[in-house]
Amino acid sequence: HVFMSAPVPVPNPIPAGMTAKQLAETVSRVAQASQRAARPTPARLVAVSKTKPVAQLMECYAAGHRVFGENYVQEIVEKAPLMPSDIQWRFIGHVQSNKARQLVAGVPNLTAVETVDSVKLANKLDAAVAECAAARMKAFGLSTNPPLQVMVQVNTSGEQSKFGVDPGDALALAKHIHETCGSLIFQGLMTIGMPDYTSKPENFTVLKKCRDDVSNGLGTDASKIELSMGMSGDFEQAIEMGSDNVRVGSSIFGARDYT
Repeated sequence: HVFMSAPVPVPNPIPAGMTAKQLAETVSRVAQASQRAARPTPARLVAVSKTKPVAQLMECYAAGHRVFGENYVQEIVEKAPLMPSDIQWRFIGHVQSNKARQLVAGVPNLTAVETVDSVKLANKLDAAVAECAAARMKAFGLSTNPPLQVMVQVNTSGEQSKFGVDPGDALALAKHIHETCGSLIFQGLMTIGMPDYTSKPENFTVLKKCRDDVSNGLGTDASKIELSMGMSGDFEQAIEMGSDNVRVGSSIFGARDYT
């Protein structure tokens, strides 16, 4: 007698048009929060489609959205070739340094990596960008190799966390990128917040203080150093506290599916 395993429940597909509607609502919320923060332009909205199918991303693309983020190297290298080449891909998940080349080579139109937390990773990304120059120039339609924008990921919770540098170590890493990684551009600082991916206002305050330290240490204007903070649960508050870049997934795409 053979016991058949129970069929895996298929999640209900999100109705067509729903993702675009939720994107429009999110764009509007970003714009309103940006106005409250007296920003001259709205904060950048990164649409994070972790575990979501390309059809849902294409609904956002068709609605005019161009900035997308992914958390897993495997997923971005599978999705990017299926999507239009004018998308600005931002990688926002942890990168093991041995995956740096796979990430850069697999996504020739990769615009930014927001999660650099070691000299080793910075060096590997730097080398990969130089090595993939031909593919990147073709993808961006440029005659010189576009540098990869990178952010230093900071652990702002004060709790033990696998990823992110301590706030006191951000300057040294930013300096290394700025001075020795010719194929990278230091764009700013990023934080996830607490280890459970929620965040508190004090996480945002720590990141702002960290920006002041880095700006003084590099001799750069603080306004040139972006802050990436805020996700679906708190992006409006993050913008009001000075975020330049928010990473929003479930508010646009619905809850993640890990089946």
